[in-house]
Amino acid sequence: MKISPQWVREFVELAVDDRRLAEDLTGVGIAVEGSSGSGADTVFEMEIGTNRPDAMNHYGVAREAAAIYDLPLKQLSGLGDSGAKAQSNFREPNAALKRRSSTVHDAAGTKTSAAKAASSTASDGTTEVVPFPSVSSSAVSSHDASFPIAVEEPQLCPRFTARVIRGTMIKPSPEKIARRLRLLEQRPISNAVDATNYVLWEMGKPTHVFDMDLLEGGRLIIRRARNGEKLKTLDGVERSLISEDLVVADAKKAVGLAGVMGGYDTMITDKTRNILIESAWWDPLTVRKMSRRHGLHTDASHRFERGADFESTILSCDLVAALILESGGGELVGDAIDVVSRKMDQAPVVLRLAEVQRILGGNLSTREILRILKKLGFTAIPEGQADMQFYVTAPSWRLDVEREIDVIEEIARLHGYDKFENTLPAYSGAVVELPHAAMDATLRERALALGYNEAVSLTFISHADAEMFSSAKVLELENPLSEEASVMRTSMGPGMLDMLAWNLNRDSENVRLFEMGRVYEMAGGERVEPTRACLGATLAAVKGSLLAGGALDVSTGKHAVVAEAFRSFKGDVENLLAPFAYVELTFDRETSEYFHSGRSARALMDGAVVAQFGQIAEDVKSQRKLRQDVFLAEIDLERLHTRGLRTVRFKAPGKYPAVERDFSFVFADVVEFEAMRRAVTGLGMGALRSFTPVEIFRGGSIGAGKYSILLRARLQSDEGTLRDEQIAVWSGELVRALQGLGGVQRA
Repeated sequence: MKISPQWVREFVELAVDDRRLAEDLTGVGIAVEGSSGSGADTVFEMEIGTNRPDAMNHYGVAREAAAIYDLPLKQLSGLGDSGAKAQSNFREPNAALKRRSSTVHDAAGTKTSAAKAASSTASDGTTEVVPFPSVSSSAVSSHDASFPIAVEEPQLCPRFTARVIRGTMIKPSPEKIARRLRLLEQRPISNAVDATNYVLWEMGKPTHVFDMDLLEGGRLIIRRARNGEKLKTLDGVERSLISEDLVVADAKKAVGLAGVMGGYDTMITDKTRNILIESAWWDPLTVRKMSRRHGLHTDASHRFERGADFESTILSCDLVAALILESGGGELVGDAIDVVSRKMDQAPVVLRLAEVQRILGGNLSTREILRILKKLGFTAIPEGQADMQFYVTAPSWRLDVEREIDVIEEIARLHGYDKFENTLPAYSGAVVELPHAAMDATLRERALALGYNEAVSLTFISHADAEMFSSAKVLELENPLSEEASVMRTSMGPGMLDMLAWNLNRDSENVRLFEMGRVYEMAGGERVEPTRACLGATLAAVKGSLLAGGALDVSTGKHAVVAEAFRSFKGDVENLLAPFAYVELTFDRETSEYFHSGRSARALMDGAVVAQFGQIAEDVKSQRKLRQDVFLAEIDLERLHTRGLRTVRFKAPGKYPAVERDFSFVFADVVEFEAMRRAVTGLGMGALRSFTPVEIFRGGSIGAGKYSILLRARLQSDEGTLRDEQIAVWSGELVRALQGLGGVQRA
């Protein structure tokens, strides 16, 4: 989100420049990721945690700045000296609601609250009453503002506040408001609509304005939608509702999707003269489900989903009213209509100073602790005479503070993490190494040595990816971030491909990455979390290493280049598997469908599959918009862990010379080298040290569907120098074994 530091400075007199302000805010967890513009047009790019909706606005950031620099926080107010002004420093505790004289607590009907003052907390912690709104007498009507509001779902809407303005004019907003909204990339619409957006960005409370003359029946009802009921929202889309949706309705129809978006039929237009301003508290879970169900993520739903301030409804209504009256004139009719169906007081938290000292260290005084809490709007009442334990009440805007450790975290971040001494935790006993640490470290060291950089991807993937990359039963997320991250990953492939695509889209083409982590699946009715490793490389990276080694002719066709790159990538996989204990490492082609059928393989240790790897298939490449061919390998660490690392033993080189013999054969394309290797090693020749392919040739005199292969056998005896007759016998056996596969020896 975007925040204007100039706007923040209206509420707290800061002596530091914008750069220092950004650093200090980041230090307390209100992260400034970057900035743009200069002077009055400077804008901070903020990364506010989802648990801190109170800081997703200028006043919330100003509150943090005031606490950091121990400065007084100014009151919120309307714009201008001649127009309407709303004044409250927005530090109202939960108990302040009780001071209002006649707030309605009836969910079925409503009266107006008789209070004409907003209660707030002064900088010394006492509660003061600030008149609101301070408008000229001609702008305030003593007429009855009664507008019946019935809350049929008090559990989902415990508070609903409204104000009435009559005889106003809809026009463009004053330049100051329009300019600030444009600075935050918000499009100015009209003075009434912009007033709600301005208050949202100023104090963080979403509000809505209705054309009161378009509300049929002269009343509002907060109710469940009826199955099949239609609502055309402000974006012009007609939506079909279900009974799980919560709506604001007039006597005949739904006029707004609660906490998400208002209705098109009652929106403000140039013809509007009478306005109903609404500010409510909506159940976060209900708003989240509706937002997801209808594909509507708005600034309002973003905040309501995370928990709005229960005590801010009257203040936000008043601020919107002040801005509308200032720009469009008209009269503010009566007092706020405030329906409170149930209270939302937060239970106090017991804070033990001994626990603070235990967790944070011994350099924090009681006075400093209480000062920090007071600056953040918390109240602390000592329990007993020793002042070693306090009842701490969080302010109404801090719904995230529920436990003692939450309060301690607030103390730590405002005191400054860098001010705590570096100490090691108390520990007795020996250091215990994780059971597979040595094996994982070996794999990691080899991957790094091969030129792969370690990366970390999200553990969430989409349903489509889960189905494509694994046959395992998935673990669904109850509250997914999006459809693209709705299940726990069953394969590390999707995350690796996303990271490769991210690099390719930013013109980084020579990419080699590896990741080690867990996948999540259901097996036998229980959740299992096996460990996996994943390699990913672009064609440019693999091809580049081949060129550097002089192993590839740059004039070779693309097919041959990719084929050679696959063999090089296969070599990387073999290198990673080499340290583990096994008798025989073999390969077959029974890989998953997302691999290229001709350039992929499985690795088997003594018959057990431990990895699959290869070039990603063309259709998957196109679907994921990969800008070049990529290679992927998935390694089953669980099976490698059961094997352990092989014991390295010294073996003296042979005393007698080795002999190499080359054999050239023509085979049908269906015959692979693995079959040749098995046939030759099955002969049981004790002197055979290695049997490898040297060269493959197609075309020329070689017929279609066939290829020529040059094979090299290395023979060596530990008992003496090999004689020609021995070599001839073994060579004959080798030739007959290859001929048994259909091979034809070339002269």
